[in-house]
Amino acid sequence: MSSILSNVLPAPEDPVLSVIFACRDDPCPVKLNVSARAYRTEEGKPLVLEVVRKAEQQLANDLQGYLPIDGLADFNKLSAKLTLGDDSHAVEENRVVTIQCLSGRLRVVFVPNPTWGNHPFIFTLAGLCVEYFRYYDPQTRGLDFEGMLEDLGAAPSGAIVVLQSCAHNPTGIDPTLEQWEKIRQIVRSKGLLPFFDNAYQVRSTCLFFNLNFHGFATGNLDSDAQSVCMFVADGGECLIAQSFAKNMGLYGERIGTLTIVCTSQDVARKVHSQVLLVVRPMYLSPPIHGASIVTTILKNSDMYKDWTIELKGMADRIISMRQQLYEAIQARGTPGDWTHIIKQIGMFSFTGLNKKQVRWMAKEYHIYMTYDGYVI
Repeated sequence: MSSILSNVLPAPEDPVLSVIFACRDDPCPVKLNVSARAYRTEEGKPLVLEVVRKAEQQLANDLQGYLPIDGLADFNKLSAKLTLGDDSHAVEENRVVTIQCLSGRLRVVFVPNPTWGNHPFIFTLAGLCVEYFRYYDPQTRGLDFEGMLEDLGAAPSGAIVVLQSCAHNPTGIDPTLEQWEKIRQIVRSKGLLPFFDNAYQVRSTCLFFNLNFHGFATGNLDSDAQSVCMFVADGGECLIAQSFAKNMGLYGERIGTLTIVCTSQDVARKVHSQVLLVVRPMYLSPPIHGASIVTTILKNSDMYKDWTIELKGMADRIISMRQQLYEAIQARGTPGDWTHIIKQIGMFSFTGLNKKQVRWMAKEYHIYMTYDGYVI
């Protein structure tokens, strides 16, 4: 029988999925994938926050129907408040549009090198031309700040620039506040459109198409949001996508928002109308369950407090694990400078291991990570 699909070629190997499959297929009973991309307990199990359990119990008897095209109103309002702060002038002046998910229109997008592996795929499929700006310096295992400024300064006016405000994925390296101010100045002077991917912070953003928004930088809501607030406070435009996948443990819900800060209320009204036209053919009505959980927690002061306590506990545990890893490496007299382990922040780390060393660890010790030494 002839086959229409017989000429389909196998897809190129995905660096993250290949690690997942290799670990899965390893028959050794004692194995570990340290590039699993998710927060786990000491037992290696997914963590369900107690406050999320309480919210779900509260919602158990509620009837749920279709949501409006722009999502649950309270969820959007509270998410914007979480992102921008209680005293945001942009919110007070009605210059903010918040909605559950959308796509984009500009032609060129600049992303950090390196960046989250899905960024290039997402933007390319959206019809954008993906360019890179320098970010990671393999020699210092730190930020290539001068290279970053030089590349942003050469970007064409009107280009989108993807910025991760804290706990950069995959390097765990963040600019200082002073460096953020210089980044803000060059973005504004060049007429670029900042698009914040704060996948590892709480009071802020994520990225396009409801990308995963986590919450494991410092554990402090205000500290984690400072870079975004710099851009919002200057009155200019910016896009902020937000997901509650990791900071509330809602991985399977894919619940998030996109907040667009505009220059005026009139512009915001027009942007909102265009956003609805983009959303309608994509999914029409966003999912309600995850939005209801988040809304329940954010509206209830006791639940909100419990959430911040649990979140701080997760962030502190990650910081402690970094310190323990560093001390264990030092105790064994491992050659080289490993201070980058404790200088980096959040869930991710570029260990500095090369492909040969990564393969050796998988073969000899059944410890799996991506070939660039990227650990989460």
